[in-house]
Parts: sequence; structure tokens; C-alpha cells
Amino acid sequence: MSALTGTSTLLRLALRRDRIRITLWILALGPGTVVLALALAGVYPTEAERQAAMVTVNSPAGLAFTGPAHYFTDYTLGSIVSHQLLGFTAIFAGIMSVLLVVRHSRAEEETGRAELVRAGVVGRYAHLASALAVAVIANLALALTLAILLPLTGLDTITWSGSALYGAAHAGVGITFAGLAAITAQLTESSRGANGLGMAGVGAAYLVRAAGDAADSGLSWLSPIGWAQHTFPYLDDVWWPLLLHVATFVACAAAGMALSVRRDVGSGMRAPRRGRPTASAALRTPIGFAFRLHRGMLIGFAIGMALLGMSYGPFLGDIETQFRDISIIDEALTAIGGSTLIDAFLAMLLSIMATVAAVYVVMAVFRARSEETSGRGEQVLGTWQSRTTFLSAHVLIAMIGGPLILLLMAALLGITGQPTVEEPVIVKTLVTALIHIPALWVFGGLAAAMVGWAPRATSLVWVSVAYAGLVGYLGPLLQLPSWTARLSPFGWVPGYPAEDLTLLPLIGLALVAAALIALGLAGFRHRDLDTT
Repeated sequence: MSALTGTSTLLRLALRRDRIRITLWILALGPGTVVLALALAGVYPTEAERQAAMVTVNSPAGLAFTGPAHYFTDYTLGSIVSHQLLGFTAIFAGIMSVLLVVRHSRAEEETGRAELVRAGVVGRYAHLASALAVAVIANLALALTLAILLPLTGLDTITWSGSALYGAAHAGVGITFAGLAAITAQLTESSRGANGLGMAGVGAAYLVRAAGDAADSGLSWLSPIGWAQHTFPYLDDVWWPLLLHVATFVACAAAGMALSVRRDVGSGMRAPRRGRPTASAALRTPIGFAFRLHRGMLIGFAIGMALLGMSYGPFLGDIETQFRDISIIDEALTAIGGSTLIDAFLAMLLSIMATVAAVYVVMAVFRARSEETSGRGEQVLGTWQSRTTFLSAHVLIAMIGGPLILLLMAALLGITGQPTVEEPVIVKTLVTALIHIPALWVFGGLAAAMVGWAPRATSLVWVSVAYAGLVGYLGPLLQLPSWTARLSPFGWVPGYPAEDLTLLPLIGLALVAAALIALGLAGFRHRDLDTT
């Protein structure tokens, strides 16, 4: 038996398990990119508007959000698509790869399935090799989808060769972070820890890329996302930076496999910290215990949201002058309303950031589900704690944590943006964040209802979150009908500060959230536990 015996069988099983998950990722990133490219074609239909966009983006803040200034040498529609989208959508390719590799390596060990499988005729590298193969196949499928769909749009300068490179650049970023996940999966005992470390790597790569491009320095060459952007699809079509992705993937995969045989199955390279001899008073309560489980994820989201707030703040002072030169964005913000473009921009931006906070809320509620399926929830419920108390503790942490990270982002947005504008914005940003809280609670209530009544269909909640983000981001630009926004809880939030503040919709959202939470608690109290 070789070290890779059983890899092909595990690969087929993994692809069978994740056929829907991978398809959804590809559909979101493939056709989603096409929609964004078509939107950009509408934003910059003429050469004059493309040149105006180049002047607008050619600033440290603009380059931090987009990419290298070299694209300005020939700012065609293809260059704009690559410049403004590649660095953003490649992040999701990295996230997809991290989640796939950890799911089929560390998560298998955490649940005990890996130990059962390894009792058969399975090589010591088979699990990790199959997980990496799944990620590679998913990224190649994404690259092929982009390479085919983008030229079919018929947009000017969107060539077949440039689209092939554009897709390959996404795959390069994806496999690089797949290799990183192969290492993080060996360092910690939990899949959450491995995912957290992998996501931190993706975030660090984006920040390094942004800092390097903003300063127009070579710092962006230290980032895998920077390597992808330096391929310059639709401009120079430089293929050799993809070799850096391949080399990094091979090195990281080899390191991950070497580490995987230097530890016991189920354990990590990093020894767990010894706990206290006795639990603290807070840890002996349901809320305190739930907070201890959620603490790491809450801190991670808080840091990420804080960085987002501080990155957008210094850009507020340029809204009035920069977006006036881009007709479709000017029209979109004007349609939102408000006495100034800054008011409209704040309303749109906080709606998008609220979607990120909704991701945390849903993940926090679903932590109760993961505790249940891992068997730990059954042990907790074997004590004096009731089912209602068990689920309520996780829901309460979600309902408090989501608003807190959104308010933190809004506060830092206002604080960093105030020096760039004359009007007071700190109060506006905080109030705008506050009125999105009932909508966050609706997402938490929907997640609780699914945990209580349809725990195997919880992916439907993510569809609603993705829809809310898509409509919030593209709705104003594409001028979608108002009813499309009403299908999302955020569509019922008043568009303050661009609109007058009304309390009736907020009260309605809060009541809907309460009803959904009560429904979820009732369902969880009466159904059987699922420990599979």
C-alpha cells in the first residue's frame, strides 16, 4: 500500500458530497462576474467616461480598492474589468478553496470519520491529497467558466485569450490558498480554527496587495492576489506570474503532508492550552459557555469590520467630486436620495456592510447546529440545561454580536471620515447602523427557524443572505425594480440618511424576528437530535 492509496476513491466521495456546494460557488463567481462586467460596461460606455474613471481611481485610496496603476496605460473596458474586479473576486476563490480543503481534511478528523476511514486500506496522505484535488478541480472549473462566459458577452476588448488568463488568475489564487489551508489544517484541532487561520491569510494577502498598490511599490508582489493582478488580463496578458501560484501550491501541499504524519489523527501540531482547574462562574452559565464558544469568531469579524470602516472613511471626502464624473453611479446615488451624495453613499455602504454582519449572525446561530451534529450538544443537554436554553444562548450571542460589529464599523467609518468632510457624519453613520439591526435579527430568526424545523436545509438561509448582498450591491447601479429589494429584510429598512427615518418598518422587522426565533425554539424543543 502506498501513501496515496485510496485517494481516487476519497476524491469521488468528496465530489459527490460537494457537487451542489461547488456548483453554487461557480455559479456565484462565474455568471456573477459576467453581471458585474456588464454593469461596468454600462457605467463606462464611452471613452470619455473611461478616461474620467481613470482620473478618479488614480489615487492611493482608489488604487488600494482596485489594483496596480499599470492598467492606466490603456484603460479599455477589458482593463477596467480586470483592474476593478479581479482583486475583489479572487478573494472569494481563495475563501472557497480554504473551506473545501478544511472541510475534507480537518473537519473529517474532528467528526471522527477520518479515523474510521483510515482503519481501511487508505494511505496516510490520501485524505489531504483528495481534499487538495477537490479544490484544484473546483478552481479549474471556475477558470473554465470565466474563460467561456466573459467573451460571450460580446463586450469590446474582452478577448478569448484575455478571458482565459483572467480565469486562470482566479484559479491561481484559489490553489495558492488551498495549499495554505493544507498547512492550517495541521496546526489546530478544530475546523473552525483552521478556517480562521486560512481566512486570515486571505485577508492579509488583500491588505498587503492594497498597501503595495496604494504606495505604487513592490509590496504587492508579496501577495498571491498581487501576483494575479500582475498578469494584467486584457492588457498585457502576462502568464508567468501564475508560476508563482503553482510553486507556492506545491510547496504548501508538500509541507502540509509532511506535517500531517507528524501528529496523531484528530490532534494538531499546536498543543492545546491547558484550562483552569475549575470553570469560572460565567463559564458555568449557558450564556457564558456560549460566549466562550463564539469568542474567537466574534473577535475576528470585529477586526475585519473595523478595518473596513477605517478603509472607507478617508474616501468620504472624495464622493462629491469623484462620482459626479461617472454618470451611472451619480444617477444611482441620486436615485437613493438625500441632500448630498455622501448621504446616499452612506445609505448604500451601510446596507452592504450590514450584509457582512448578517453573515456573522447566521454563522453564530448555526453554531448551535454544529454543536448538535458533533455530539457535544447532546452532552450539554444531558445536564440540567434545557433545549430552549441551549439554542437561546447561541441566538442571543448572535443577536448581540452582529449589531456590535456593525456599530463598530460605523463608528470607525464616521471617525476616520469626519476630517475629510464638512458636515457631521459620525452620528449619521451610527444611526444608519442602528436602523439595520432589526433586519439583522430577521436573518438570525430565519436561521433559528431552520435549525428548529429543517436543520438539513440550512443552506437556504445562505441563499437569502447572498441575495440581500447582491441586491444591496448591484441594485442601485443596475436600477433594479423596488420590489426586488423588498424580498430582502434590508429592503424594508429606511434609507436614512438619504430618506426620512420612520420607525414602523423597524418595529415590523423586530416582530418578525421575534416570531421566527419563537418558531425555531419550538421546533428544536420537539424534534430529535441529529448527531450524524
